[in-house]
Amino acid sequence: MEISVTDELDLAGLERTRRVLNRLLALRPARLVVDLSACQVLDAAAVGLLLDTHRRLARHDGALTLRDPSERVRRVLRAAGVAWVLPVTSTVGTWPPGQAHPAPDHHRATRGDGRERIQ
Repeated sequence: MEISVTDELDLAGLERTRRVLNRLLALRPARLVVDLSACQVLDAAAVGLLLDTHRRLARHDGALTLRDPSERVRRVLRAAGVAWVLPVTSTVGTWPPGQAHPAPDHHRATRGDGRERIQ
């Protein structure tokens, strides 16, 4: 399953995302991808929601993956110290031919299991 977050994930806008995630988690997916490419704001409350989502999925052998967070969102995740808990993937390099893609992010490191660690 996949959800694309286009709102700001701050205290004011968090409840809507929480409701959607709760509905998805009720289905007990094996894998949930949260696409953050259009999300420009993520605060501490949102980090808490993502960690809670991760824990709830893990209880049923599910996995949460964050996709394409902006550098600003990555900084929040780094500051929160959740780099090893919340795996991040990137679609950089899979862009259609002829379309520009973001400059390489030199703050990424790949873990042994192929997932990225936010540094």
